[in-house]
Amino acid sequence: MRLNFASDMFEWRGPSPFYFVRVPDEEATRIAEVASMVTYGWGVIPVTVIIGSSTVTTSLFPKDGGYLVPIKNAVRLPERISVGDAVDVTLSIAV
Repeated sequence: MRLNFASDMFEWRGPSPFYFVRVPDEEATRIAEVASMVTYGWGVIPVTVIIGSSTVTTSLFPKDGGYLVPIKNAVRLPERISVGDAVDVTLSIAV
């Protein structure tokens, strides 16, 4: 499954800051349809993410009925993405 969307990056402040983009509702619904086949525990779903010229393997986090894509500094900094920026994301999920 391959999904393309844009979503604003936000920061979650905990013991150390984490950055995420929220998967829009329409795409989250499509992911939920295959989640039980691809999750490896507590709803986490392995994905390949493309942002700009960066490609990384990570996991979607379930949150409030949707999913969050973590944005690591290894992607955020070279792609020059700041909090509040709209981020174009391509997600690939092996189904």
